[in-house]
Amino acid sequence: MSKFIGRNSELDVLEAAFASKRSDFIPVYGRRRVGKSELILQFMKGKPGVYYLGRQSPSGLQVREFLVEAARALNMPLLAELGIKDWRKALTTVVDQWTLTHPASKLVLALDEFQWIAASEPGLVADLQHNWDRHWKTSGNVLLLLCGSYIGFMEREVLGQSSPLFGRRTAQIHLRPFGYLEAAEFHSRWSLIDRACAYFLVGGLPQYLLCLDDRLSVRSNIRQNLLDEYAPLFHEPTFLLREELRKVAPYHAILFAIAGGSSTVGAIADAANLPERNLHYYLRQLFDLGYVQRRYPLDGRRANPKQLRFAIRDPLLRFWFRFVFPNSSIIRSAGPSRAFNERVAPSLDAWFGNGFEHLCREALPLIYAHEGVAAGFEIGEYWNSKTQIDTIGLRDDNWTDLGECKWGRVRSPVALEAELERKAGLFPNNRGATLGRRYFVRRKLAGRQDVPNWYGLEDLYALSL
Repeated sequence: MSKFIGRNSELDVLEAAFASKRSDFIPVYGRRRVGKSELILQFMKGKPGVYYLGRQSPSGLQVREFLVEAARALNMPLLAELGIKDWRKALTTVVDQWTLTHPASKLVLALDEFQWIAASEPGLVADLQHNWDRHWKTSGNVLLLLCGSYIGFMEREVLGQSSPLFGRRTAQIHLRPFGYLEAAEFHSRWSLIDRACAYFLVGGLPQYLLCLDDRLSVRSNIRQNLLDEYAPLFHEPTFLLREELRKVAPYHAILFAIAGGSSTVGAIADAANLPERNLHYYLRQLFDLGYVQRRYPLDGRRANPKQLRFAIRDPLLRFWFRFVFPNSSIIRSAGPSRAFNERVAPSLDAWFGNGFEHLCREALPLIYAHEGVAAGFEIGEYWNSKTQIDTIGLRDDNWTDLGECKWGRVRSPVALEAELERKAGLFPNNRGATLGRRYFVRRKLAGRQDVPNWYGLEDLYALSL
């Protein structure tokens, strides 16, 4: 697939910045594989600019590579001959030389994988601040894009109050994975059920979605693209961790523990066989990378640290540490087909059910927009020792939605309604809000097709962004 999908609002932000008469500084950040580089390259088509992809290499070498790329991109061969060794002078020289010959044209400077460039040159952030304040801010001819995959680094070192660049951005783009509606555009041959399953498997990351072949069944894709040791997605989780972290063994153990059902700090420490005092550091790294999320039960009360749970945010990591990592021996010895039949298939529908809950929580804001709900809201889930409610919509208009999500077969709609009614009685409605009920199923049931608070996949995919 060569078509560039989505990202219209982000492209609009970048286009507006390029068209403005002022200089602009826009950090672009988000987890690895989310499509940041493709977004920037798509935007830069036909525009004067220098795109440089940082590496884990010495600063002087990266400066040299940057100047060579600038010479090529701007058709200024003399830039490649300069003996400049520091970033401040290299950046200043490129902008100055461009401005001398093109005074009325804005130049795009895009530094990708900025965390690696900055790691090789500790003073680079301050150098950029100097160039921005002294030269670029008032010139009106620079669009500076700093792009990074380490979310924590970008939020602290570029956007944070302690950063020399704090307060200088004119916009920012936190690029997130595609939602389920945009992800469905990657596989036009598949049914809605199969598109949903693909989303449960790899989420909304474009590179992962492109690895799935909609000329094959979803189950064939699991065998060929997730369980085959020669397929890219088979090794992707290990590559992700090795790219950003020094010692991957404790992170593998933690993610394996969470994928296996451990969610509290104590349970994760026990399952991963790690000291609990060390766990907070590892979890913070995974959180900063966007791989793990913190969860609290949503009931309108202040979050209680004792109720904190951790979950794997990324669907591919969730699948890989649930099915691939613990079954690597049988995958290699018996092959992907037997491994799928014996270790994956028996639990796959239940695992898809968890993905369906995530999709339903994602769809609820779209339902509110369709219904014209103007009040603010929070979306989440609720649990206590007695019950688990899959979807919670806590609205500011004194209304709370309780949702039941069923991916598997529902034999009786009346029984499902009774089950949610029982759970509603266990929900701590401290606000005294009106409690709404919503039912999400794979396919609508007889007698419930026209009931407004029942939703099948066809209803969820008919919603618009």
